[in-house]
Amino acid sequence: MSELQNEVSELERKSATAARLFDIRRIIGGLFVVYGIIVTIAGISPSDADLKKAEDININLWTGLAMLALGLFFLGWLWLRPTVPPAEVPESE
Repeated sequence: MSELQNEVSELERKSATAARLFDIRRIIGGLFVVYGIIVTIAGISPSDADLKKAEDININLWTGLAMLALGLFFLGWLWLRPTVPPAEVPESE
């Protein structure tokens, strides 16, 4: 019986680790940070044609910075409020 309890607790530990690893805030935050960096780099030195198309607003720079801020918000939220593993249910005998 003890071996079965050890297996169950090991599976619960792995499940909690997988839940933290695949938390949606981590995925969304990471993607927004990566895309935000790419778009910000594209907006650092815009061409005159790009500025003319956007009515003299550097849309890539502002959108990239906004995406970067949103991604950092999600990652900060994950850091400040991490996923808590579910409480163990007492075994009824």
